[in-house]
Amino acid sequence: MKLYPIKYMMLIGILLFVSFVLIINIVRIPSYNIQTNGKLYILNKLSCDMTVFDLFEGKELAEISLEIEPHEATTITNQDKVVITNYGDLNVDGKSISVINTHTNKLEKTIELDQSLRPHGIVAIPESNKVGVVTDSGNELLIVNVETDVIEKKIPVQQRVSHLLVLHPHKPLAYVSNVKSNSVSVIDLELNSVIKIIPCGMGTEGIDITPDGSQVWVANSKENTINIINTNTNQIIDTLKTGRESLRLKFSINGKFCLVTNAKDGTISVYDQKSKKRIKTISIRGKKSLTERILYHTPRPVGILMHPNGLYAFVANSNANTVEVIDMKSFKIVSNIRTGKVPDGLTLIE
Repeated sequence: MKLYPIKYMMLIGILLFVSFVLIINIVRIPSYNIQTNGKLYILNKLSCDMTVFDLFEGKELAEISLEIEPHEATTITNQDKVVITNYGDLNVDGKSISVINTHTNKLEKTIELDQSLRPHGIVAIPESNKVGVVTDSGNELLIVNVETDVIEKKIPVQQRVSHLLVLHPHKPLAYVSNVKSNSVSVIDLELNSVIKIIPCGMGTEGIDITPDGSQVWVANSKENTINIINTNTNQIIDTLKTGRESLRLKFSINGKFCLVTNAKDGTISVYDQKSKKRIKTISIRGKKSLTERILYHTPRPVGILMHPNGLYAFVANSNANTVEVIDMKSFKIVSNIRTGKVPDGLTLIE
């Protein structure tokens, strides 16, 4: 008879634990409650797949399996293809890019990149079927024709761990961030050579260019700073402080604001491009209080993308397996989207 109280206590403990787990899972369910045009393509590194999400209907359209850990993505000009970089994992060096047909949401083909290992950053070349790809191990900028599968150019970046890139909107120039060399390489795409190497802060990684092409902003993840480069002089004209581990940054469509993801802080900083002042810090749930820490995953914002309509920004929250949706008028998180494991690279078609 004396054992009954112990059994009851154990039963109550089990019920409380099950209830707690259920509450946590319910609270963590993503809530998408907006409507906007387009399809969002989300690369999930750990699950090696891509989530396709309808932004108007608010539902997942497809989950595309990929052979090797993908990192970044871009959409070519006519929007019938999404192209992704197959970076690789701890044991395998990736050396290819994959092409997704946006009409069928299926893998169309994979293009080998010879011995250019660990492709990472990728951008679409305007008005063409070509993409620019930079490689972490190859330290090269490749121009690849995704129609003919031909590598048309292979330009040495002259630095180490070439990670991301942007194109000048009006000149044949590419700007490449180099993580290990703590620098930006300026490449003339007509001369097919580096014309300037700009020393930056430690861990030069995130990079974007203002819509008018006048400035390149670079996030230094190990120094928690942003370097601002004048593209006419290729000189650093200002340095701003960021949150901890600033991995990516992206300008608003109108160029007035720059959003920066601070991975260790679980925040997104908003800067006024003209004044260079930080005007707001957006916190993702999961780090502010003990209750948040219990109820939510520890946030880790990484990849960031602006919707072409200028109304929303999308931020990959890699620890929580979600994409956070930011209203670009209020600078508040207004929705989130369920993803695969460890989302990072994002692209979109309208």
